[in-house]
Amino acid sequence: MSEHADPQPVPPASVVLVSGGSRGLGLAIVTDLVERGVRVAAFARTVTPELAKLAAEHPDRTHVDAVDVTDHVATSAFLRAAEQRLGPVDGLVNNAAVGQDSLHAHTAAEDIGRIVETNLTAPLRLTRLVVRRLLARGRRGRIVNVTSICAQRGFPGLVAYSATKGGMDAATRSLARELGGRMLVNAVAPGFFASEMSAVLGPTQLDQIVRRTPTGHLTEPAEVVPVVRMLLREQTNINGQVIVVDGAASV
Repeated sequence: MSEHADPQPVPPASVVLVSGGSRGLGLAIVTDLVERGVRVAAFARTVTPELAKLAAEHPDRTHVDAVDVTDHVATSAFLRAAEQRLGPVDGLVNNAAVGQDSLHAHTAAEDIGRIVETNLTAPLRLTRLVVRRLLARGRRGRIVNVTSICAQRGFPGLVAYSATKGGMDAATRSLARELGGRMLVNAVAPGFFASEMSAVLGPTQLDQIVRRTPTGHLTEPAEVVPVVRMLLREQTNINGQVIVVDGAASV
């Protein structure tokens, strides 16, 4: 595909697909978009009561279901059903991921494969699916990959996880080039959340991260959501970038 830039602006996303949208940051992104009138299709391995409640409150702007992001057939079916209900998807948030809680030498080979499949292979396949449908219709779109500060800094116990997030950062830059301005492709790399995914670091290392963070606290979903919204909805010239949201802990 040509790298020659297309001068036409990419419009705001009007129908956004969010993977891993049932809890934490994913649920916060879905809630923020829906409450601002955006139509949102969201899936996760389990539809939590919080996501089900949101969908029940906004039935005309939501489509949710339990889907494993690694199941290509199921994700394809979900996308088709979502578009039949909400209209063509022109925004994608790759948020679904699994964490890691073991040193690399102690991580089973099948667990490494599961982490890579969920965090890297599956979002690349989902992105391909959305991009192909947009290009076939001659439409433009926006993609936001939720990665991690782990892709840029080393942390013990997170080798495979960090590798997948680094892969998504690299894919973000390359896809932005490949699409030649037809779509805006960016990544958001949050710092550590106070969640089960950061528990592998233990309280001592988390305390060290807080102490070296100028803002004095771990990242909160509410601090990441506005950045995702901006990349999906605002007119910007931001493309192919990885935006870090960690209170300058990694500076």
